[in-house]
Amino acid sequence: MTPLVAAAVLLAAVTHAGWNALAHRIEDKLVGFTLIAGGGVLVGLAMAPFAPLPASGAWPYLIASAFVHVAYTLLLMRSFRLGDFGQAYPIARGTAPLLVTVPAALFAHEVPDRWAASGVALSCAGLTGVALWGLRGRRPNWPAIGAALATGVTIAGYTVVDGLGVRASGTSLGYIAWLMALQGVAVPAYMLYRRRGGTLALLRPHAAVGLLGAALSVAAYGLVLWAQTRAELAPVAALRESSIIVGAAIGAVFFKERFGAPRIAAAGVLVVGIGLMLHTGAG
Repeated sequence: MTPLVAAAVLLAAVTHAGWNALAHRIEDKLVGFTLIAGGGVLVGLAMAPFAPLPASGAWPYLIASAFVHVAYTLLLMRSFRLGDFGQAYPIARGTAPLLVTVPAALFAHEVPDRWAASGVALSCAGLTGVALWGLRGRRPNWPAIGAALATGVTIAGYTVVDGLGVRASGTSLGYIAWLMALQGVAVPAYMLYRRRGGTLALLRPHAAVGLLGAALSVAAYGLVLWAQTRAELAPVAALRESSIIVGAAIGAVFFKERFGAPRIAAAGVLVVGIGLMLHTGAG
């Protein structure tokens, strides 16, 4: 992984934590995710005419990814509804990197060398530390933890599917445009079904926040897809989840959730892991 790719993924991590925090800020989760998903559809359709059409070999991946993203959105919505942002977000994001390693080796033939493997392992240890710190001193909220863990499984799933799909597409810009257009329809459609005539009245007060979240969401994942065309999937996934540190900081500042010295130590472990992954790119 080169420094340029690492910088792109780190920027994606910051923007990803930002849109998740905006989604969590909207109390009615269905309203928040409808705005973010629907805004993603609008952004995708606006981008599509100016981007190359993905190659035919990418469309099965695009369709599969759209279904996995819908499951991810529903599970993330549930985990945010049941648990604190500083707890649900780290667990969901921290589960994915290790789960990506095996399918990446099987389907993308990416077996990490010792530096990359050590970097992924250390990064995951740091991410796990942040997640566990969110659980301390309280009775475990098992429904919230279960939803967050299931969310992590879907993250690993779409990471691998999209990593293969964007490479087959020949255009990361075209891939993200059509992915947003395809996967973003389900939640707004469900909102219309559930709330019927009152949908616009519910969406209007939160439109600015939700659409900003949509723009951040598209930017975050577009950067990750571009990075997946230039680096192996597991290191990109591990580095991307440094958004957990950003998310924990957002939880502490804006949602008055505790941060603490252990999370600072976990962040340090994560930084060492990133350094080892960059060693591979430098070598």
